[in-house]
Amino acid sequence: MDHLTEQHLTGLDALRLVTSLLQRVRTAHPTAGLFEAADLQWWWARPRATDTRPQQLWVDGHGRPEAAAIATGWGDSVGLDLVLLPDATRERRVAVLDRALEHAADEGDTAVTFAVDTEDDVMLDALEQRGFGELEPELVESWLDAGQRPAVSPLAEGYRLSTRRDTAPAPHHMVERVGADVESRLLQTSLYRPELDLAVHSADGRFAACGLFWLDPVSRTGLVEPMRTEDEHQRRGLARHVLTTGINR
Repeated sequence: MDHLTEQHLTGLDALRLVTSLLQRVRTAHPTAGLFEAADLQWWWARPRATDTRPQQLWVDGHGRPEAAAIATGWGDSVGLDLVLLPDATRERRVAVLDRALEHAADEGDTAVTFAVDTEDDVMLDALEQRGFGELEPELVESWLDAGQRPAVSPLAEGYRLSTRRDTAPAPHHMVERVGADVESRLLQTSLYRPELDLAVHSADGRFAACGLFWLDPVSRTGLVEPMRTEDEHQRRGLARHVLTTGINR
């Protein structure tokens, strides 16, 4: 693909390079693209069949990443996420798509999905021409300027907020939902910070709510992913307290 070199990397090696690429994207444009570097680092928290899969990345003559096609196992399907710099030409974007599909076929994928901006006519048209159908939108991204962040809301009586730094070495609060390896895998990433990994517990010590906050010092962008309030603790303002606390921290 013109002056770029395609590389195949696996696991954390691929994650490190695509992290650099996503940081380049966000540094170049405040809202371009569907993902932050922290998105893919959060996905790493759960072991997947694609962990050992060769991921496709393209670098320039100086070794800087300019494009990637990252495969992530989601149950019975594989999600192929294309990452390119905001000024990538239509020709380059379509070339990355076609190489990603070739690679997916070589890997034996039988069900492949793509996440696409609903206003990205170039990619929508290219996928339609290659036989893909459009699903109902599943995700809405919201942005907040740091200067407009709300004040921290009060925590409901009978609850306490803590960070993962406070609660270690007790089992991580996301073990039940994500898996036993969640903490060890998060600690393998470059952006995870235990002091921004927040949890709320009730007076009897039961887990009630959580929110994981990521701060990328390169792109100066934060991400909230994931958040959860247990059913029996909802409608008590716990999520708002976690969200406002995490954003302010």
